[in-house]
Amino acid sequence: MSPHHAQEHTRNTGDPEGRADPGAERTERGSGHGPARRRFLGLCAGAGLGAAAVACDHTSANRPSPATDSRRPEADRDRSGTRDWRIGSLGPPDAVAGYTDRISVTPGQECGLHVSTTASSFRVSAFRVGWYGGSHARLVWRSARVRGRAQPAARTLSATRTVRADWPRTLAFGTEDWPEGAYLLRLDADNGHQRYVPLIVRSTHGAGRTVLLHAPATWQAYNRWGGSSLYSGASGAYATRSLAVSFDRPYDVNGAEKFLVYEWAAVVLAERLGIPLAYTTGTDLHHDPGVLRGATALVCLGHDEYWTPEQRRHVAGARDAGTNVAFLGANTCFRRVRLEAGGAGAGRTVVCYKSSYRDDPCYPTRPALVTTDFRQAPGADPESSLTGVLYEGYPVDAPYVVHAADHWLYEGTGARPGESYGHLVGVEYDRVTPGSPAPEPLQITAHSPLVCAGARSHSDSAYYTVPSGAGVVATGTMRWVEALMAGTPEGGRDHGMDARTRAFVTRTTENLLRAFAEGPAARHRPAPRPNTRQVYGTPG
Repeated sequence: MSPHHAQEHTRNTGDPEGRADPGAERTERGSGHGPARRRFLGLCAGAGLGAAAVACDHTSANRPSPATDSRRPEADRDRSGTRDWRIGSLGPPDAVAGYTDRISVTPGQECGLHVSTTASSFRVSAFRVGWYGGSHARLVWRSARVRGRAQPAARTLSATRTVRADWPRTLAFGTEDWPEGAYLLRLDADNGHQRYVPLIVRSTHGAGRTVLLHAPATWQAYNRWGGSSLYSGASGAYATRSLAVSFDRPYDVNGAEKFLVYEWAAVVLAERLGIPLAYTTGTDLHHDPGVLRGATALVCLGHDEYWTPEQRRHVAGARDAGTNVAFLGANTCFRRVRLEAGGAGAGRTVVCYKSSYRDDPCYPTRPALVTTDFRQAPGADPESSLTGVLYEGYPVDAPYVVHAADHWLYEGTGARPGESYGHLVGVEYDRVTPGSPAPEPLQITAHSPLVCAGARSHSDSAYYTVPSGAGVVATGTMRWVEALMAGTPEGGRDHGMDARTRAFVTRTTENLLRAFAEGPAARHRPAPRPNTRQVYGTPG
């Protein structure tokens, strides 16, 4: 049994490579004026803000132009990108922070922002993440100056030690001209400090497209704003952790560090390829899997640990209907959670009792909904039946070793059998575990020796197909998406990965995304060659 399973608290001690605070120092990182503007003014006035303080700017940044015309395909707008989307100064934690009252919106939906700042005023800039000729973001909307206010301190719900801000709405904005995609709302306070607020403008239809799946439940699980997360409480101890966490509070650090570390680079690459894309979140799939209907592929990004049973069922159903699935991380679909109402509305609370599962109110009567690890009783259902691999350990730092160099995933990389890429395996890893449930035929494509907590093991990348023709790839390492920017100024904490590793991961990911965008992989790519017995010397 790995240290992760034997002693949960070993994951809550402030891992310098990324469990409690991954990439903390990676802080770098046009709407119309008709009905949306009138709603913006009316809602801000309703919040007690003067119209003069909040009217949308009449500047070129907010007027429609050839570069921001919402009728043009987003892929045609590369020249309208901006490099001025990064944060320059975080300042103290109370300098400025905020959260949205929707985890995601569809284009045209209204969204509210709840902001606290010690500054006298602030403004909001909405940047859509993408390729944009290497700029990596485009300014879509900017507010005028909004009066600042320091909001009350967070409150804690004693039963579950849930931290909530519960601030009043500060302003609202429409999204009529916002293309689907991943957004960073940057709060720019007049004291010179800034924070992000992430927002996904989700797709309602994914037919013929590759769906990028964002992981706000996992972002929230690790969020320590207000002193508590699902890993530690105000005392810093695992025993005082929250048993449920709320979206009614800002994210800690820069406001979007989980997105920037584990998701952002994959979004940039996918958009650069120009394949048809759609966007959603795990919490949205929980409620409505419609975006997966007819989708060519679903891409789970670098750290997507917390899933509801409903989300898992919907993803498995899409796979069985012909949608390819890629897991570009490790530790995916490891925790079973529930979404409950709270604060601003339904689905705003992520419940996960973990090792205290006997205290979960569902324990006596609904074992399949008890919030613990998917592989644990009651209701055990190991994640490997979906991902093909099983989470094993943390922390680790090891080379990635190619096993099946002739696999179509590695075409054009120049990799040979036994080729290794330093530091690519970490900080958590998965492996194909003989005896655990996994679909067949399954092929191990990379088999990387490592030592974790003194024990020798391996990390595996794997590929399998199902009767629908869908292919499923799991990278088996959490650093895969980080490697896409390794050795560049954008790389942040790249763990020593170099340009050679970046080139290998980039080409492999391009091969994967392009193949999966063509439809069920079994129909146009070579079949997996089952090799678990060969690799491990045991029955598969």
